[in-house]
Amino acid sequence: MIALKVFDEFSPLLEVVLGTSESFGGIPKMEDIYDPKTLLNVNKGTFPLEIAIRKELNSFHNVLTRYDVEVHRPKVFKSVNQIFTRDIGIVIGDQFLLPQILDKRSKEQKGIQFIMDQLDARKLLKVGGSARIEGGDVMPCGDHLFVGYSKKEDFDNHIVSRTNESGVDFLIKHFPSWKVKSFELKKSDNNPYENALHLDCCFQPIGKNKALIHKAGFKNQSDTEWIINFFKPENILEINQKEMYDMNSNIFSISPGVIVSELKFERLNQRLRDWEFIVEEISFSETAKMEGLLRCATLPLRRRYA
Repeated sequence: MIALKVFDEFSPLLEVVLGTSESFGGIPKMEDIYDPKTLLNVNKGTFPLEIAIRKELNSFHNVLTRYDVEVHRPKVFKSVNQIFTRDIGIVIGDQFLLPQILDKRSKEQKGIQFIMDQLDARKLLKVGGSARIEGGDVMPCGDHLFVGYSKKEDFDNHIVSRTNESGVDFLIKHFPSWKVKSFELKKSDNNPYENALHLDCCFQPIGKNKALIHKAGFKNQSDTEWIINFFKPENILEINQKEMYDMNSNIFSISPGVIVSELKFERLNQRLRDWEFIVEEISFSETAKMEGLLRCATLPLRRRYA
């Protein structure tokens, strides 16, 4: 039995599901592409090879185990991309939320059925009806639950819109003790420099009081102002458009003082060290070609709380 416990993005990590590249299907067909960065790399002939992604995920696995984290990997299904486990399940407090995601991604959830089989059935909550949610859009943060979403017009017209207003309403209804704060994101099916695929593509809390943000990823200036006021300006690092494209906000916290980051993020990594974080640098730039990075590849199950 797995006892779930996740109340934030940064408390010491005890147990996680890390994605796998095994039999991930190779270069996708055009009809199976559902984000602009993958589309760009397929068209350029730079889509990553399975061996390159496996090497990056193994490096990530090695860092996690060095910090005594218990690491699970999805059950492998042939020709299914199972790298980005963040989106297919969400732990909020002591509950496991099985989100309703893109039909094209539904097979990915079968890979973590063995995790759900080890849960108290009373702690398993399935999203239904018209609600749509992906885990990259959901961030527990103390007593707040930050959620990225799209209103109806964007959700109906953009495949990169993954969480809708009904999804936000579902979270408000089923997690009444949390303060749900939703942010409308900018979307583009064709331009990865203008697309915030998920909330963690343009924002992430780190440590106990700091955050990374790409303001242009949000549709409403009032939302970016709210975030900056919440964390305080001196605790914010703004990332530019190229850094957003490279996924600078999609790093991963092992603990309040330890962050795993892409080794090419030189400006970010130096700022993190200036803030006295330990930065574990690994190469993850091949995986990033599919519009996901370190946070996307992880599904935290347990963190430690006093």
